[in-house]
Amino acid sequence: MSDSISDFITIIRNASRSRKPSCVGRHSKLNMNICEVLQKEGYVREFSKTTDIKGHPTIALNLKYVDETPALTGIRRWSKPGRRLYYKCNEIPKVLGGLGVGILTTSQGILADRDARRRNLGGEMICTVW
Repeated sequence: MSDSISDFITIIRNASRSRKPSCVGRHSKLNMNICEVLQKEGYVREFSKTTDIKGHPTIALNLKYVDETPALTGIRRWSKPGRRLYYKCNEIPKVLGGLGVGILTTSQGILADRDARRRNLGGEMICTVW
């Protein structure tokens, strides 16, 4: 059993820690939506759908740095295949007291925790970013 979301998050975390300008991960609709939230929240400069040498679809991410310091200092998988964590809109935990961002799957798509609270939606917490 493999967890494609954990693999994608690990690729991003490793690239950020090693101060690489970009990274490439496996393409899926869920991973693209996670990238959209990361870009909207200011952790990723840009991303695009590409293909690798064999023709498989991939996602190319350009990480964001501020004065050579990564904007994304940490990313952690929250809900795992063996332990799914669902929260109601008023129970969604704040990441680092509101300084970080939680990414949730809701009935209206992948949203940041602030947007889910504002829309009065609950869902599964995929990961947290700070």
